[in-house]
Amino acid sequence: MAGKYAVHAMMHLASRPFGSVTPISALSREWQIPESYLRKIIPLLAKAAVVHSRRGKGGGLVLARRAEEITFLDVIEAVEGKIFLDKCLMSQDMCFMNTWCSANLVWQEAQDAMKGVLDNKNFAELVEMNRKREAEHQPEVSFEGMTFKL
Repeated sequence: MAGKYAVHAMMHLASRPFGSVTPISALSREWQIPESYLRKIIPLLAKAAVVHSRRGKGGGLVLARRAEEITFLDVIEAVEGKIFLDKCLMSQDMCFMNTWCSANLVWQEAQDAMKGVLDNKNFAELVEMNRKREAEHQPEVSFEGMTFKL
């Protein structure tokens, strides 16, 4: 759940002009993320240098880097930790069969592929994809020969 909420929070921040401060309560409301949960993942995102948290009047969250420079993988690993599909991939010492087990090669290939996909998408791209998909799914209403998107 932390990864999903973190991605949604980052999509919101990335959709705003760089340097814009978003109040945590507004982000929580708009993306339906429990504010208490959001406040728990913010320090993890800040530690990963993807957001800055500002306190006080006019405070909130702001991107620490441009959206083009922050990948899906950056955010997922910030809140979930390093991705390992199998404990054998965490360390050579985790499994005595590590040096000869062919299953380890398959796990490694799958892990590399997944991380490659996540590292290949940045938040500027995600925001643009979201805008296009949202526009495609907006309902239309016709009235007296004119069409309006709702």
